Amino acid sequence: MKNTGKKALTGKKLVLRILLYIAVIAFCVVILYPYFIMFTSALKSRAEIYSINGTLLPIKWRWSNLTDIWRKAPMLNYFLNSIIIALGSTAIAMVCGIPAAYALTRMKFKGQNVFLGIVIVSQMFAPVVLVIGIYKIMMTFHLVNSLLGLILVNAAFNQAFTVWLLRGTFDAISPEMEKAARIDGCGRVQSMFKVLLPIAAPGIVTTLIFVFINAWNEYTIALTLISDDVVKPLTVGINIFNGYNMVEWQYLFAASLFSIIPVIILFIGIEKNLASGLAAGGVKG
Repeated sequence: MKNTGKKALTGKKLVLRILLYIAVIAFCVVILYPYFIMFTSALKSRAEIYSINGTLLPIKWRWSNLTDIWRKAPMLNYFLNSIIIALGSTAIAMVCGIPAAYALTRMKFKGQNVFLGIVIVSQMFAPVVLVIGIYKIMMTFHLVNSLLGLILVNAAFNQAFTVWLLRGTFDAISPEMEKAARIDGCGRVQSMFKVLLPIAAPGIVTTLIFVFINAWNEYTIALTLISDDVVKPLTVGINIFNGYNMVEWQYLFAASLFSIIPVIILFIGIEKNLASGLAAGGVKG
């Protein structure tokens, strides 16, 4: 009887595991299907894309589309602009966000709850709601059509997210180790850099990646502030394939394929830290 019960239990676990694998595979198919369509469409001809009797896979694989976009548009320039904007925005957001999150976690000061409430409320405003005011401010400081203007705006919009996520990360770390470091002669700043930040590295890396991706994918503000083709980021620049009379979908999809490469590389690089960083950021945040 005991063996029968164990076999039944083992069989039930096997069935549940199979069902779990099926669910995961189905979920992955749903998530990856748009990317598959983007890939296959990037390798079709324009006539095939606009054909009434279209097919899922290209009838003739046009790999030349992946190289043609670099001749038909200044893609390298768009890429460099996006990298500068994303890196600059991320650097400013992290440099300002780490001390702010540390202060909210380890220090007590008047108006702390009010400040934290403002941080939360600021997340409720989408960029499109503030786009007119942002444009006027950028005009005043002569930052329209400049990479610096986009860097500052992206850093500002990602600041609240950075502070909130890092606060949860720091709050999940016991302050006793910092106190021990201060007993050994370290100041508050030294204990933060030598003790807290190394322990919080997974959460910091996770926050950094999300801020980078947000800045990399930003479109609305860039479309509003940038009209000069020389300083357009990739998200706005690929609109060059969106003509008045016809959209060059094969080139648009090909450019989109290249645009996701940096994000994929970043996720591969932080794969080990991502889960632990998200868990640490959500413990008490």
